[in-house]
Amino acid sequence: MSRNRISIVGAGNVGATCAHWAAAKELGDIVLVDVVEGVPQGKALDLMEAGPVEGFDCMLSGTNDYEDTVGSDVAVITAGIARKPGMSRDDLVSINVKIVQQAAAEIARYSPDAIIIVVTNPLDVMCSAALKASGFPSDRVFGMSGILDSARLRTFLALELGISFEDVTTLVLGGHGDHMVPLVRYTYAGGIPVEKLLPRDRLDALVQRTRLGGAEIVEYLKTGSAYYAPGAAVVQMLEAVLKDKRRLLPCAAYLRGQYGHRDVYAGVPTVIGAEGVERIIELDLTKEEQAAFDRSVASVRAVLDKLDL
Repeated sequence: MSRNRISIVGAGNVGATCAHWAAAKELGDIVLVDVVEGVPQGKALDLMEAGPVEGFDCMLSGTNDYEDTVGSDVAVITAGIARKPGMSRDDLVSINVKIVQQAAAEIARYSPDAIIIVVTNPLDVMCSAALKASGFPSDRVFGMSGILDSARLRTFLALELGISFEDVTTLVLGGHGDHMVPLVRYTYAGGIPVEKLLPRDRLDALVQRTRLGGAEIVEYLKTGSAYYAPGAAVVQMLEAVLKDKRRLLPCAAYLRGQYGHRDVYAGVPTVIGAEGVERIIELDLTKEEQAAFDRSVASVRAVLDKLDL
């Protein structure tokens, strides 16, 4: 029985960390792709040499040639420049859109049956770029956003409550940016609504910290952006696809009328399995939640309109 084949485009911090988590879980053989000669080769070899110590048996290779990704089951696009202090995710768009378009086109060329998971920012816009460049059905092109945003809110709430990270569940909708929509109404600690455990002002403060979670890390790092949690979030999606787990996860999916929007990517609850986005769960939002979601989608569309994708 052949192993799953995973290609990760971009061997920077996010791509390499994604490879690390995926190898540790033995999700398949991994190909790291990057334009910089030697970097993907060196990181892949280094990670493979951890196999005897950590007890995983994945084959890892690095390349500068997309031909080496042929026959991939899943391709993850992390390539692009990272945010610097003071930059918004949208500031990255003009540079990263060309990188993502080339990556998606090459993936489609060598792995026409693959599923594409987009990570490059601004995430929701890059999903549209990858969709058009690949020519794939929209169910096979989606993005990592809500898992990371939800993980940040879960972390902050667990710290606030003094409980295990594992016991907090939440849901973050909308675009992956400052207009994301954390749904406190659907947030629980051990099955207890957090609205019963924390006052509204503390919840509002933690929601705002979540919205600015990526920028907070950028400010600390100065010369880069987050990669441990983003890498872990990608691998949760990879595992859902490769093991056909049908996980209910918040991801950036292509809307066809859900939540009152169409022909645009935004974070929504999705069922992820072997076919990619198998369905979108549509929740009844309050007027305030719907208005916040609409504002978030409008910010994504504003960037799309400038690109004419």
